Amino acid sequence: MRSLNKDVVIALVLLAVTCVYFWETFNIVDPGYGSMGPKLWPRVILVPLFILCVTYLIQSLRRGAADKGEPFSIGVWFGKYRNPIYCFAIFFVFLLVLDYLGMLIAGVLVTFALLTAIGERTPRALGMHVVISVVSVGLVWALFTYVLRVYLPEGELIRVY
Repeated sequence: MRSLNKDVVIALVLLAVTCVYFWETFNIVDPGYGSMGPKLWPRVILVPLFILCVTYLIQSLRRGAADKGEPFSIGVWFGKYRNPIYCFAIFFVFLLVLDYLGMLIAGVLVTFALLTAIGERTPRALGMHVVISVVSVGLVWALFTYVLRVYLPEGELIRVY
């Protein structure tokens, strides 16, 4: 029998967590108004997540155990996972400054930082990053603020509302 790889264990953990979350949707209290109950949206997200976890498990089982290659090194590991580490760090900074800068300014800055961290850093690319950041976050902010009437955090630096 082949030994299991780490992906199989991760897939099984994700399946278990997804099943627990789905089970917990039965504990959501229905307030009795509205056409859709509050249980619908969590289930809409959890069913595709379950399908993806099962697909991940099947692919992991087919692949088998990984070869015992080179020994573990922090430098190699960081090089392999550099972009996700940058993205998590940038998002963490975004969460820290959101109360002070507000959604509009912090959103533009985090979008620009993410595009710059994982994309090109030429002058032309940086200009495109600025345009994409301002337009995309500005449109989403305007949609939430003026169309949906959902007021996003404005921050202490600039009062918009």
